[in-house]
Amino acid sequence: MRTPRTSQEIRQSFLDFFVERGHRLQPSSPLVPQGDPTLLFTNAGMVQFKDVFLGLESFEPPRAVTAQKCLRVSGKHNDLENVGPSPRHQTFFEMLGNFSFGDYFKEEAIRLAWELVTEVWAISPDHLFATVYEEDDEARGLWRRLSSLPAERIIGCGKKDNFWAMGETGPCGPCSEIFVDRHPRLPKVPFADGSEAGRYLEIWNLVFMQYERTAAGELVPLPRPSIDTGSGLERVTAALQGVDSNYDTDLFQPLLAAVAKNAGLRYGESAESDVSMRVIADHVRAVAFLLADGVIPTNDGRGYVLRRLLRRAVRHGQRLGFEEPFLGELLPVLGEVMGGAYPELAATASASAATIGAEEDKYLTTVAAGARQVQAAIEEAKNHVQNEDGRGCLDGPTVFRLYDTHGLPLEAIREIAEEERFWLDQAGFERELERQRERSRSATAGLQQQMGDLRRALVGGAELEPTVFLGYDELRLDGARVLRLARLGTDDGARAVDRLRAGERGVAVLDRSVFYAESGGQVADHGTVLAAGVRARVLDVQKDTSGVSLHWVEVLEGELAVGSEVDLQVVEEERRRTERHHTATHLLHAALRRHLGDSVRQAGSLVHPDRLRFDFTAPSPLADEARGVIEDTVNEWVRRALPVRIAQRTHRDAVAAGAMALFGEKYGDIVRTVEVEGFAAGGFDLPKSLELCGGCHVRNTGEIGAFVIVGERGVASGVRRIEALAGSQADCHRRRQEELLAGVERALGAPAERAEAEIRALREKLREKERELTAARMKLLSGGGGPTEETGTEDVGGIRFLTREVPAASMGELRNLADVLRGRLGSGVVVIGAREGDKVSLIAAVSDDLTGRIHAGQLARTMGDAVGGSGGGRPDFAQAGGRDPSRLPAAFEAARQAVSDQLGAGS
Repeated sequence: MRTPRTSQEIRQSFLDFFVERGHRLQPSSPLVPQGDPTLLFTNAGMVQFKDVFLGLESFEPPRAVTAQKCLRVSGKHNDLENVGPSPRHQTFFEMLGNFSFGDYFKEEAIRLAWELVTEVWAISPDHLFATVYEEDDEARGLWRRLSSLPAERIIGCGKKDNFWAMGETGPCGPCSEIFVDRHPRLPKVPFADGSEAGRYLEIWNLVFMQYERTAAGELVPLPRPSIDTGSGLERVTAALQGVDSNYDTDLFQPLLAAVAKNAGLRYGESAESDVSMRVIADHVRAVAFLLADGVIPTNDGRGYVLRRLLRRAVRHGQRLGFEEPFLGELLPVLGEVMGGAYPELAATASASAATIGAEEDKYLTTVAAGARQVQAAIEEAKNHVQNEDGRGCLDGPTVFRLYDTHGLPLEAIREIAEEERFWLDQAGFERELERQRERSRSATAGLQQQMGDLRRALVGGAELEPTVFLGYDELRLDGARVLRLARLGTDDGARAVDRLRAGERGVAVLDRSVFYAESGGQVADHGTVLAAGVRARVLDVQKDTSGVSLHWVEVLEGELAVGSEVDLQVVEEERRRTERHHTATHLLHAALRRHLGDSVRQAGSLVHPDRLRFDFTAPSPLADEARGVIEDTVNEWVRRALPVRIAQRTHRDAVAAGAMALFGEKYGDIVRTVEVEGFAAGGFDLPKSLELCGGCHVRNTGEIGAFVIVGERGVASGVRRIEALAGSQADCHRRRQEELLAGVERALGAPAERAEAEIRALREKLREKERELTAARMKLLSGGGGPTEETGTEDVGGIRFLTREVPAASMGELRNLADVLRGRLGSGVVVIGAREGDKVSLIAAVSDDLTGRIHAGQLARTMGDAVGGSGGGRPDFAQAGGRDPSRLPAAFEAARQAVSDQLGAGS
């Protein structure tokens, strides 16, 4: 058998090996963990099997194999700062893994790993090492018996290296790692030295999953000891291709070659440019897969990480000389390398390119505007504390705001500030950055604690079956049984109880339910729980990853007890409105794809009784005409009153039939499809709407009643948002619009068709009055004199020098006034100042013919010193400020002396 050498062959050989040994091939799950709020991203191969390890889900046969896409850029597993300089760190990587769920354990895991590594991958046993947890004598003995490794190449390590955990909480256990000697011809070195230096490279980690770590740190034995292994494809490929760096493998070389070619460089010629190329190659992989899984650039959460990766790649592109967007050009190359294993790359390539290009444009514009942002912050800070050498300081919170909110690189902030003789409070910036990280950690820890408490209080082990949902067809259910109850406390989290009394809030688990649990963008149902002498209100419903629906309830009368039978009633009018908006969302999606093209991809949605919100990929705003056509298209579906067909079918059959499947969603083998037929008549030519969906829908499109788009705007680079109303909400909106229009007609005293022209004329009149007022104010401030009448003008060193105190005004008005006075002088220097409260503002302006002899920025700095503040600016125009208005005359005198000194120095 030929030894696999390419990355595709290595991936496939791993999967084939375990499939042949009874493992079920499971597709990679999305990078966004489904139903697990404790994780930002999928960071290991076992994430999709977390509930199986916890005993909350079953998996048959009880062994699996995957090639899982992973991302490590946050929390405990954060490799971002190492990406680029390090030859082995990536943000995005593939984890090859085999899993046993209570089937085989340590012996079989070690035997299979040894067979694959030494026989299929043909790595010589003489070049291998194994590590074990120092207290795991069983694993050490198995390696001696099952492999040809001598005792000295079976290394015992501590908890830090050989006790694995997915996060602060969750499944964990001792592990055993396989290392390969990358340079076996060199003299041997101690294992600790070789592994630290990278000569001995870890290529596989066998985790013996025995425990679950609770939020309190307690290790609870898992119901069935299991196996979770992870072998990094990038590292294995480097080992089998005989290269020292992951970036020298066929997973990265095509990307690096494309970057180098576009930049007019050669990879390998410059250490500095090589780092930037590696960052770009890594980050474009991460960005492409995040976009394919439905993440969009935002300012928080997962979207913030995506935006940060994009901007970091753009910054490194600027270092290579890229002045225009370039990352999108790498997507076809990535598709050639990885598209065969991950078809979502091709399916989302067009939409991803649009989003990436828009984000690059936005960021490049942001950097171009960076000087203005930093300059504004400097002007604000000029009246504050200076350093000992007279330089001003941008405090830590300000620097962090520029960095975090406006996305400006720290280096760019520093360069602009230094031009204005300002320094950055680096320590303060680091404190603000750490506070943000702590807020993120605290929020995640709190969510982990809450969900962990609820799981332990309500779900426990595997004895609870998924809640049977009957709410598609019925909104009332008699005789549901209360299986579990938990009381929600303010301090002690959730606690299992036998009953909830009137006035208490808690969470209930029922055997059956008609209440829809929030999912797929559709909000949860509200309603009541009734029994003899008992009345409770359902406030929210969420589904646990095991399929158990958690009903948040408030008891209004009596006592809700475990074991009791209750009647359930959904608020019917709310549900019907939700159904209208949900079906309308599907039709809107189909209409957008029909009129804008198949590159349109859903990027998020909200289905609510009162409205719908639909986010979709698009490079630019909808034109008014396109918006009207899309709205008309949905309404035509409504007018035709077509049946909404809902069916159960296999996932493969549904996709083959053309069903829209979202890459960010997790689907089982049997899926639910929602279909509305298309039509070609009356000027419309529409394909059918067919989507995988577990939500609630109308039975016939005529039930929607009406549809109106009320808003369309951008929410992220390359992502637009439509807000729309259906049914009675659409009718109410149209009525309000008519009332508003009638009010406009009454206020204008003109019919609706003339309203726009009338308003435009009124606005022009208002602008003219504003211009007149501005001119009058400027005349008042300037004193109204001509060039020969300016008071305060004197001769200093043979040039005209004007100083004047003017009434309090905005900095913009002072700048305009200084410019006017400079124009009146023709040739000379203008210095004006204004006092307002405990502040004083000053402007220095020098005519163009004198800027070679007199520098306005130096005059401003001198005046700033005189009034207890700071100043600076260009040779022809500058400003200053301070906290001592009484020193304004002294500032004028200091400027006069500075002009004299500069003229004397230049003579």
